[in-house]
Amino acid sequence: MAELTEQQKHLQSLLEQRAGLVAEINDLNAQVAAKRELTLRALGAIEYLQQVGVTLPEPEEAPAEGEAEAEAPVPETEELPEPQPEG
Repeated sequence: MAELTEQQKHLQSLLEQRAGLVAEINDLNAQVAAKRELTLRALGAIEYLQQVGVTLPEPEEAPAEGEAEAEAPVPETEELPEPQPEG
């Protein structure tokens, strides 16, 4: 085969890049389809459980601001030493 010109090498490189990107896109599309199916199954299970009356307990309320401050002490600020000139 004859020596490729610079433009031919560039074209060859771009064609290889395109093939790699197409393969990557196909892989990502397969991942999206799998995630979509999993999501639909989860939604179906959620809907079923809600229809049969399964509920979650209410989340506990966060402590009031005054209570939170009393539990966690405020750290004292630390003074930094003065920078020393390099000598």
